[in-house]
Amino acid sequence: MTNASKDALFVLIKSLSKSEKRQFKLYVGRLGVNTDAKFLALFNLLDKMRKYDERQILESGIVKKAQLSNLKAHLYKQILVSLRLNPVNQNARVQIREQLDFATILYQKGLYKQSLKILDKAKTFAIEHEEKNVAYEIVELEKVIETQYITRSIPDRADELAVQAKELSAQNVMTSKLSNLSLQLYGMMLKVGYVRSDEDLQKVKTYFETHLPAYELDKLGFREKLWLYKAHLWYSLLIQDFLSAYKYASKWVDLFYDNEEMIPLNPVFFLKGNHYLLESIFFVKYASQFRETLDRLEAQVEHPDFPQNDNIASLAFLYINSNKLNLHFLEGTFDKGLYLVNIIEYGIKKHRERIDEHHIMLLYYKIACLYFGNGDNKNCIVYLKKIISNKNLKMREDLMCFARVLSLVAHYEAGMDYHLEVQLKSTYKFLLKMNDLHAVQKEMIKFLRGLGDIYPHELKNEFQKLYNELKKYENHPYEKRAFLYLDILSWLESHLENKPVGQIIREKALAVTR
Repeated sequence: MTNASKDALFVLIKSLSKSEKRQFKLYVGRLGVNTDAKFLALFNLLDKMRKYDERQILESGIVKKAQLSNLKAHLYKQILVSLRLNPVNQNARVQIREQLDFATILYQKGLYKQSLKILDKAKTFAIEHEEKNVAYEIVELEKVIETQYITRSIPDRADELAVQAKELSAQNVMTSKLSNLSLQLYGMMLKVGYVRSDEDLQKVKTYFETHLPAYELDKLGFREKLWLYKAHLWYSLLIQDFLSAYKYASKWVDLFYDNEEMIPLNPVFFLKGNHYLLESIFFVKYASQFRETLDRLEAQVEHPDFPQNDNIASLAFLYINSNKLNLHFLEGTFDKGLYLVNIIEYGIKKHRERIDEHHIMLLYYKIACLYFGNGDNKNCIVYLKKIISNKNLKMREDLMCFARVLSLVAHYEAGMDYHLEVQLKSTYKFLLKMNDLHAVQKEMIKFLRGLGDIYPHELKNEFQKLYNELKKYENHPYEKRAFLYLDILSWLESHLENKPVGQIIREKALAVTR
């Protein structure tokens, strides 16, 4: 029996809004013969189901088992056609494709002049909206038609089309090279996180320099610049050059604000650019600009002209709430951020089909850090267990590693150290297996392992020793990444100064607020 999460048709139907379902039924009912159609009956049945149940479909008598696959495929196609006609989905890209389809039909009917007229308008519209791949397709079709529809201007027209095709082809090649580089660097970022050694750094640097094509910035269009800034951003994050990451994330976002007509056409890239800008501002601890950027993003998303669909709603939920948590970390206001937990839990349930496992676990880690900063170690452990017990998390191994280290610290703080030794061994083996055992982690495990042999009156001195040892790595090119995931130094200072960890972080935030 097909699993609901695996059945594409069932997932598609469940993703439809009430207005989309109503429009589908109107679309089907445009012809009276469809009123009793089997695919509409199947749609209604699946719409009522809470879980996909093939046995229930067959028992309904709508369709025989041998015909079910074909009927589902037909229904799936009809839903997509209906969605394509929905005004919500009528963006510039869809409109250009539609005009190209119309022109192709006219060409096939031998109405060359009408076809060329539509193609010329569509091409101008495509170039204005930076849709250069489809613009190139249009030019190629124009060339085909011109060879069959002879006009007096054919010599000039041939030259004009040849030049256009050459320019568009060169621009598309540049876009392809930059997007390939960006994608590969992003893949590295997801898989291993930041560089961990001189060897890693050299490998990433060599890859970036050998795959970055030669370019003249003033000759690049919007799309080429977008991929260029993305590639530089991933490279900067990989090598932990956060000022450079801030520079290129700013260029990415400014590119949209300088070309506001591109925001409705590329809302996903706009949201992602703002997310990485906020992340880089967080890394350089620029609190005032963080809040300003976050407020501007929220205002843009809530603007009536900003595109609305399920994918955009999911991304907006993810990026805005993730960065709201970061703002509380930046300012040390952990207690004020607790209201976000229920909002995020509800949002995860609502958007789970469209948010990948990695980002869900990242939200759980941030919630765990929120509880840890607020001194609620038991709730911190609850959220860390969700990450540690997740067997499907293949990306960002460093997230798994730091979740385990924070879990050790939280167990110690909560007084749940009766099985700390077992956890220490488990964490140590995991870090060795992941090849992610760094100096900060080694010192932490060494300290926690030796706690059982330390007398209470010696504890403060041991905390001071660990603090002095870890302080050396605060600005180390590779070790500093440990402090991005877990502010161990502030935790140690809280024990040395006998203050809550949240208060320590808040005092630091006020001292460096810009």
